[in-house]
Amino acid sequence: MENLKIEKSLIKSFNKYTQTSKSKAAIQILNSFGPFIGIWILMYWSLDYSYWLTFLLGIANSFFLVRIFIIQHDCGHRSFLSNSTARNIVGYVCSIFSTIPYHYWAKSHHIHHSHNGQLELRDIGDIDTLTVKEFSQLSAWGRFKYKIYRSIPVMFVLGPIYYVLVHNRLAMIKLDVFSNEKWRLYLNNVLLMILFGVLGYYLGWYKFFMTHLTIVVLFSVIAIWFFYVQHQHEEAYKQWRDKWDYLTAAIRGSTYYKVPKAFNWLTGNIGIHHIHHLNPAIPNYNLQKALAENQWINQYVTVLSFWESLKLATNKLWDESSQRMITFSEYYRLEKAGLV
Repeated sequence: MENLKIEKSLIKSFNKYTQTSKSKAAIQILNSFGPFIGIWILMYWSLDYSYWLTFLLGIANSFFLVRIFIIQHDCGHRSFLSNSTARNIVGYVCSIFSTIPYHYWAKSHHIHHSHNGQLELRDIGDIDTLTVKEFSQLSAWGRFKYKIYRSIPVMFVLGPIYYVLVHNRLAMIKLDVFSNEKWRLYLNNVLLMILFGVLGYYLGWYKFFMTHLTIVVLFSVIAIWFFYVQHQHEEAYKQWRDKWDYLTAAIRGSTYYKVPKAFNWLTGNIGIHHIHHLNPAIPNYNLQKALAENQWINQYVTVLSFWESLKLATNKLWDESSQRMITFSEYYRLEKAGLV
């Protein structure tokens, strides 16, 4: 796959959308936290009648938690608000709701942005994906473990729950740049334990945790699904560092997830992922305008509807020869034909 060649003036034109707005940020804080807290209270009360009612309310509220997390995500990108102190306070408060540590996650997410699609750094801030060659060299046990990891129940249910509730509690990234982030991560864990302990004591352990864990679990599934769709599409971009190009990785390595307006609003416009990766300093509340005024960029990106995105769940391996994601069935046909 050839690297994209786009005029620098077109790329630089996105800089004007990085301007933050206190009013837009304030409105988004209010229309995200307000409904979330209101529905949370309804969920808490509904447990006295039926957990299924609680669960249905939890589905709606999990999207508002996604919206809160996008605010956190923007703050981690040093966007959303221009004042760094206010931005970090907002981001940290969001992290208490999402349970995803603010500073630690933001740093790993920066690595994802600066190395998106680099095969050397697949395991930091990204979904680990083997190449066809790597999979062919695995033992039977190794293949079995990878198949379990990439299976739908693990990838989209158990994996997201593990990622949010366990992975983000542990300082698992061993890079030197994370050495000073460990204490922040563990402090975040302690604060969550104290806060949840107090709320559980006063609100009742069962009712508090059934309410909040329902939201967090559903939120984790939605968040991982969106992230998967944004980078695991068939015409993705994955290269070794010596051939890797930031511009191509940002645009071709990300999708434009064209979901209905209501879901786009609930997910903080994160479906406009190609523009977000091209310029992560653009606040989520400016992405729609950036897209509307720069339709030319869509000719280079994979545009997906929700129904089209469902087939991406079968993508399992990166085929370097054809430069696309393939299924296990496609792999075994290649193997049978002696092409791997």
